[in-house]
Amino acid sequence: MLKWAGFGIALALALSAPAYTQEKGHEQEHGGGRGWNGGHGYIPPHGPAPAQHAAPPAQHGAPVEQHGAPATQHGAPPAQHGAVEQHNFRDMPGHPEAPHVHPNGEWVGHNFAPNDARFHLDHPFAHGHFTLGFGPGHVFHIQGGNRERFWFNGAYFSVAPFDYPYVVDWNWAGDPIVIYEDPDHPGWYLAYNARTGTYVHVEYLG
Repeated sequence: MLKWAGFGIALALALSAPAYTQEKGHEQEHGGGRGWNGGHGYIPPHGPAPAQHAAPPAQHGAPVEQHGAPATQHGAPPAQHGAVEQHNFRDMPGHPEAPHVHPNGEWVGHNFAPNDARFHLDHPFAHGHFTLGFGPGHVFHIQGGNRERFWFNGAYFSVAPFDYPYVVDWNWAGDPIVIYEDPDHPGWYLAYNARTGTYVHVEYLG
């Protein structure tokens, strides 16, 4: 009897090993602590750190222009204001193709240069500043609207046009939103969706 019991235990362990290995492989594939949980209520403890895009200081006597450089550097037309720029936000398998935040608080996709023309506003904070609160202690629920104009608690926002593709799955009648300050682009805030785990740039409309 003990012989058969031992055989049963060995068989159970042998059958469970592949499942355990597959689960561990899944965790490693998704980066462990940087794995993607699709939001599920996770709220970043703080906003992103300021981007590091400072140009290195010019060296004394360095040539202003290098002759013989590829023609694309000299003959390319200047970037048009508001032009669509392609970005790859899917940093790991299973992560969204949208700006998102890892469970370790890493903001993926917030690496735009402070002088990026798309973020330029002639009158930053033209409608005043948002004052209802920032960060995890202030979770709001969208009460209506759309990407051009949505609201909660009497505060109105609009999504930046270049971020429209990243809100197609947002629920404009209930999604939990947390607002963070954008440390690099005056006049813009970051609206984080705790359901999807993604975020976009928004302008406060008053």
